[in-house]
Amino acid sequence: MRVRFPLGPPGAERNNIMIIGVIGGAYCSEISRRTAYKLGKMIALGKHTLVCGGMGGVMESACKGAKSAGGLTIGILPGNNKKYSNKYIDIPIVTAMSHARNAIIIRTADVLVAVDGRYGTLSEIGLALACDKKVIGIKTWDIKGVIRASSVDHAMSLI
Repeated sequence: MRVRFPLGPPGAERNNIMIIGVIGGAYCSEISRRTAYKLGKMIALGKHTLVCGGMGGVMESACKGAKSAGGLTIGILPGNNKKYSNKYIDIPIVTAMSHARNAIIIRTADVLVAVDGRYGTLSEIGLALACDKKVIGIKTWDIKGVIRASSVDHAMSLI
């Protein structure tokens, strides 16, 4: 019997498949929700995997968009129970680490896209830049190192 691996045999080149981190506020405007939804959908259509903090706002909207296109979502949760993840998370990872879980999100993602956000998002951006990760921003913090994108399509072209 032949064993088939969806991404090829272990150790094989994964081509252009990436894990894309979506970071942003647990509470956000309707415009940010729509932006995150489209971003998640585009990630899934590109056959990439989405990783986020697994909660509401930007995270939930991005996951909802990814699921609408058949994508895979991973939630790195701040609490100690997977039942608190948003309903669009396929793989909930329970950390009980609060904001410290951001390090796991950053290290897991190949590239990150920040949508809107407040201080938690700022900390993720800072950590990602310190770890030499590419960070693309859509209507988020304007700091050195963040690649500004005017739209979701523009952000995806930068990935």
